[in-house]
Amino acid sequence: MPRGPGAPEYIRNLAVYIPGKPVEEVRRELGISGEIVKLASNENPLGPSPKAVEAIRKALPELSRYPDGGGFYLRKAIAERHGIPDDQVILGGGSTEIIEMLARTFLADGEEAVFSQQSFVMYPIAVAAVNAKGISVPASAERRHDVEAMARAITPRTKLVYIANPSNPTGTYVTRGELSRFLDAIPDHVLVVMDQAYHEYVGREDYPDALDDLKAGRSVIVLRTFSKIYGLAGIRIGYALGSAEVIALLNRVRSPFNTSHLGQIAGLAALGDPEWVVRCSRENAVERAFLESELGRRGVRYTPSVANFVLAEFDRDVQHLFMEFQKRGVIIRPVGGPGLARCGRVSVGTHAENEKFVKVLDTLMEKSAG
Repeated sequence: MPRGPGAPEYIRNLAVYIPGKPVEEVRRELGISGEIVKLASNENPLGPSPKAVEAIRKALPELSRYPDGGGFYLRKAIAERHGIPDDQVILGGGSTEIIEMLARTFLADGEEAVFSQQSFVMYPIAVAAVNAKGISVPASAERRHDVEAMARAITPRTKLVYIANPSNPTGTYVTRGELSRFLDAIPDHVLVVMDQAYHEYVGREDYPDALDDLKAGRSVIVLRTFSKIYGLAGIRIGYALGSAEVIALLNRVRSPFNTSHLGQIAGLAALGDPEWVVRCSRENAVERAFLESELGRRGVRYTPSVANFVLAEFDRDVQHLFMEFQKRGVIIRPVGGPGLARCGRVSVGTHAENEKFVKVLDTLMEKSAG
């Protein structure tokens, strides 16, 4: 039997990101006939702006054409929205692609990137994929980034620091004071990747907009996405804001036509509907408070969140609990990893979806007590 070329050992050792199964496949496997509530992927339950949906509908006849390779109109609109030149904006297939582009651009064999241990799983995967060394720094007791420890972990071989703010899967955040002190402490050769995928959900006065640090000349790049509050996860569109020099380097590794025509069109329309973003943020805050309150009333530990999900800590194996939830038509995300072995991430849904989660939780708690 013919064999292809062998992959390098560091590729063979990569952890695999395991996405959740499609709802219809869960329905088929488990024989569920009723409604299935998906609270596993931090999606906006209200969906995209009607303006974005209409823009997609109108663009459908143009699908035989390649997209604008540089995303000219969307980049221009993003730049105007944030008050920066358009050569400081780059588009990606969600912000995840830009996380990977950063690793490919700035990390050579054996060089280092620092990230928090209880943070987005794609950081260590992106770093390991280029045969670089990931430095995982334990989170604080409150499941927050320990930015002081992260600063101490930086060495002369460190090129990138990934900070998720707010953090996934914990929902915690780094404050303005903490971020400013961290940026003051790090050496000039380090680029700080401020991943702000959930930025629009945060309503805290001490939460920092890292764009301010970019404009102040700090060595940061700011990641944003249309997948979360804008409700466009299905067409994969995100962007980054950085110095012109950093963006020019990223464009050297960016694939041609890396974002779709529909993604660019929908993103442009979504930017033009700020009222939809405000509505989604307000409703998320109400429903997040409902979820946290209901978890607390039942004695289920949770990490207070500023995003559109809540990290719950259960008293039993979360993989088994995940399957029990699925059998009853609710999909949550088991987390696992250091300090999170019994934790599940529950996305904030509509009120009806959140009530169903609570109802199933009650059923499982009664079954366990029995």
